[in-house]
Amino acid sequence: MDQNTPRDEAFTTPREPVHVALSVLALCFALAVIGRGLSDSFTVFLKPISENFGWDRAQVVSVYSLTWLASGLTAPFVGRLFDRSGPRIVFALGLSLLGGAFLVAAHAQALWQFQLSIGLCVGLGTALIGNVPNSILLGRWFGPRLPTAMAVIYSAAGTGVLVLLPMSQVLIDRFGWRNAYFSFGAVALCLLPPLLLLPWRRLANGSPHVVRKTNTTAIETEWTLLGAMRHHTFWALFCTFFFTAVAMYALTAQIVAYLIDAGFSPLTAATAWGFSGIATIIGMLGVTTLDGIIGRRPSVLFSYGVSIAGIILLWLLQWHPNYWLLTGFVICFGSMIGSRGPLITATALKIFRGERVGTIYGTISIGSGLGSALGSWGGGLLHDWTHSYNPLMAFALVNVVLGMIPFLVVPALRR
Repeated sequence: MDQNTPRDEAFTTPREPVHVALSVLALCFALAVIGRGLSDSFTVFLKPISENFGWDRAQVVSVYSLTWLASGLTAPFVGRLFDRSGPRIVFALGLSLLGGAFLVAAHAQALWQFQLSIGLCVGLGTALIGNVPNSILLGRWFGPRLPTAMAVIYSAAGTGVLVLLPMSQVLIDRFGWRNAYFSFGAVALCLLPPLLLLPWRRLANGSPHVVRKTNTTAIETEWTLLGAMRHHTFWALFCTFFFTAVAMYALTAQIVAYLIDAGFSPLTAATAWGFSGIATIIGMLGVTTLDGIIGRRPSVLFSYGVSIAGIILLWLLQWHPNYWLLTGFVICFGSMIGSRGPLITATALKIFRGERVGTIYGTISIGSGLGSALGSWGGGLLHDWTHSYNPLMAFALVNVVLGMIPFLVVPALRR
C-alpha cells in the first residue's frame, strides 16, 4: 500500500538525495544572494556617482534600468542555455560576467561605460545566476515542494539587500565608490574556481523520484513556446510580472536617495533599506505558508494590499520623517517585495511543464525585466520632470493595482 502523500513524495528516496537537495537549495540561495545583492547595491552608489560626474537622476538611473532590462530580455536565452548546457556553464558564465563588470566599472569615466558594465553585463550576469536557472534546477529536486523552495530563493534578494547595501555604504564612506566596485568584482571572480569544482553531474540530474514523475506527466502535456504563448495564462503571468516590477522598481531605485532627501543620514537610509532584507525573508515564507492555508489567489491579493500600505507610509515620510513611519514602511513594503514571485513561478512551472519549461518560463520572465527597467527609468524621469516624489508614488500605486488584476479576472489564476 502506498503511504506517500503529495506533501512528502519528493523526499521518499534514500537519505542521500535529501541531503543533495538541501545542498542544491543552499547553493541556489547563495548565488541568488550574490546576484541580487550586487545588482541592487546600485541604489547606494546612485548618489555618489551622480555627484561625482554631475549627472541628473534619470541619466544615472538609466544604468539601473538597463540592469533589469538586460536581465529580463535575456531570460529566455538563459532558460534555453540551461536546457541545453546545464547549470555548470550557466552559473560559471554568470559569476564571470559579474566579476568582470564590477572591475570595469571601478575605472569607468563615462555614462556609456557604466551602462555597459553595471547595466548590461551585470543584468546578464544576474539572470545567469538568478531565478530562471535556480527554479529549473530546484524543480528537479523538490517536486510539489517547489513553492517553499522558491520562497527561500526569492528571500535571498532580501538577504542580499540586508548584507550588501550597508556594506556598500561603509565601503564607499571609507574607500570611495571605485574601490568598493573593485572589491565586489574581485570577490565574484574568487568564487568562480570553487563553483567549477562542484559535482555538477550529480547536482544537475535531480532526484530520481521527482524527475521520473515529472517526465511521466510531461508526456501528456508537452508544451512548446508558441503553444504557451497562445494560452491566456501565459500573458496573464507576463502582465503580473510586468506591472508589479514597474511598481516595485520605480521606488526601489530611489528609496535610499529619497530617505536622504527626507532628512535621514546616508548610512541610516542605506541600513534601514538594508533591513528590508529581513522583512523580505519573513514576507516570502509568510505568503508561501499562507498559500497552503487559504489558497493562492487570496494570498497574492493580501500581499498586494500590504504593498499598497507600504507605499502610503513611504509617501508620508517626506512630511513626517520619523522612525515609526520608517519602520512601518520597511516592514510593509519590504516584506512584500518579491513575495508573489515563488507562487507565480510555481504556477508557471506547473502549467507549462515539460522539456522546454526553461525557455517558456524565461520568456514569461521578460515581463519582470521590462517592468523593472521601465519602472526605474520612468521613476527617474518623473523625479527630474517634477522635482517631486509624489508623482512617483502615484505611478507605483497605479501599477500595483494593475499587477493584481490578472488574479481577479483570469480563471486559471483564481483557483
